Amino acid sequence: MMVRQTIRRQVREARRQLSHAQQASAALRVVQHVAQDAYLADANKVALYLANDGELDPQPLIDWYWARNTQVYLPVLHPFSTGHLLFLRYTPNTTMTHNRFGIREPKLDIRLLIPKNELDVIYTPLVAFDARGNRMGMGGGFYDRTLSAWQQGTGPRPVGLAHNCQQLAAIAIDHWGIPLPELITPDQHWRF
Repeated sequence: MMVRQTIRRQVREARRQLSHAQQASAALRVVQHVAQDAYLADANKVALYLANDGELDPQPLIDWYWARNTQVYLPVLHPFSTGHLLFLRYTPNTTMTHNRFGIREPKLDIRLLIPKNELDVIYTPLVAFDARGNRMGMGGGFYDRTLSAWQQGTGPRPVGLAHNCQQLAAIAIDHWGIPLPELITPDQHWRF
């Protein structure tokens, strides 16, 4: 457990050290990768996230999808089911709030909710990844729970988003960990 905490701390620090220009360039290069993938480019309903703690910023990708009239959704901490996420529609006019982790999310409004199985793609943040598609998150298991349906053959296609500096040689995953089928960094669109 201590090793995982050390890795999380080191990788989070590495991504926080990226300059504003490096962050902006990385985000735009990810949009280029998505635009070149027919499935991702033509998706109708996608879930993204708002960058926190040096994560790869998906805002240019959100803007790109909005320009294509794609419906964009953001994760919201489930108010009753601890450790689970809901997905709410996100537009430039969405009322936002901060969750218990200090992360911005749409204010809970049942009218904006979409069942996760109706999403085409869920773009996931992560702390680290390896060349086999294993991902290390923040340790809460939110995305592992969310992606468990996909692992069983149903649900939206998960795609990780990360900076190049977040790649590790290997990640030991727990039995509940959900490997990603693909991941996009500024330099590469990985398919596992």
